[in-house]
Amino acid sequence: MNKKDKYQEALMRMMKLCASRELCRSEVATKLEKWELNETEINKILDTLERDRFIDEERYASAFAREKFRYNKWGKIKISYMLRMKGINDDNIHKALESIDNDEYLEMLKKILENQKKNLKAINKFELKGKLARFAASKGFENHLIYELLNNVD
Repeated sequence: MNKKDKYQEALMRMMKLCASRELCRSEVATKLEKWELNETEINKILDTLERDRFIDEERYASAFAREKFRYNKWGKIKISYMLRMKGINDDNIHKALESIDNDEYLEMLKKILENQKKNLKAINKFELKGKLARFAASKGFENHLIYELLNNVD
């Protein structure tokens, strides 16, 4: 397979892949590196995919945030961190996090804490709250929200 055919094949495969699911620029670039294309060709393919809206970082960030919040029950801190790791810019991350409904967010945190409380064993309330706070923080929820809920609900 010559260089031109390899380039066209890579472009077509990435178009097909991006049409079937949301991918960000860094994910596509990682896949293209496996095709042993040079950096110029990879950037040209990425630019083509962005121009034709197969790749849209804002759309990707919003879909990622909704999915991780609803299905993985992640908080905004963890979602933000993972998007940064994928090379998404701060404006798109901020827009994606704003798309999460605050009431739904608090309700999710409340349910997570209630479900986890059923599974924990603690000597006293202080230890229980500490375990719940660490668990919720590991899921990426903000400390002030965690403590607010833990102090209001006993």
